[in-house]
Amino acid sequence: MNSKQIRIIKSLSAGALLLMLIVAITSSPAKGQKAPEFSSDLLMDNQTYVFFMTDRFEYYHIGGGPIVLDAQGYIGKDLQKIWVEVEGEALTAETEGETELEALYGRAISAYFDLRAGIRYDIAYTADRTQSRGLAVVGIQGLAPYLFEVDGNLFVSQTGDVSAELEGEYDFPITQRLWGQPRVATSLAVQDVPRWGLGSGFNDVQLGLRLRYEIKRELAPYLGISWSRKLGETADFVREEGGDPSTIGLVGGLRMWF
Repeated sequence: MNSKQIRIIKSLSAGALLLMLIVAITSSPAKGQKAPEFSSDLLMDNQTYVFFMTDRFEYYHIGGGPIVLDAQGYIGKDLQKIWVEVEGEALTAETEGETELEALYGRAISAYFDLRAGIRYDIAYTADRTQSRGLAVVGIQGLAPYLFEVDGNLFVSQTGDVSAELEGEYDFPITQRLWGQPRVATSLAVQDVPRWGLGSGFNDVQLGLRLRYEIKRELAPYLGISWSRKLGETADFVREEGGDPSTIGLVGGLRMWF
């Protein structure tokens, strides 16, 4: 083997080594596992969500045949949301009804509960008059152990009257599409507020059971039974106006969300 052949072999060996080095660098595990550029958009709690649910839109087969609406929605992220809620009742047999509108800021205080604060505006009307009032609201909403949905609020009106409400409901499956939902609600007031038909102490208690059939998860008609009872001085106000402080009847309605 002459010197020229030796130089050729050395050149080929050097080229092969360089090629192997390039391949090793470009296919290294460190480069293959390089993380993408960081972006806060990748974090789940940085997403903005919009949600709206009509939990109850129903007709009561009881005195006056009231139609009831109970709906709420929010826009925000996992930890912070702006809530809007509306709850109202209108009699179909006469000109009478009331509506509650709420705008609330909610902040997650645990994996299951939000602390919320904001304002509420009430409107009540009859054939003869209409009245309204504003209230400050602070409360808590969330999912208690064993999947009980709880909503509790404390209110202070523009005139300093203090009141509170507590609601709880529980969804349980009967079949894949048929669900049962028992519900309980109560309210109390610290002072008498005759203008709004409220006495001090516990004002009322409501019990209900609804069976809904989910045509799809977002749309479910339901039937049920509801019982309510005015208590204490609040019941006296109802009697003075010729009403019955205790009512029971069938309900039918629609639950929907998106």
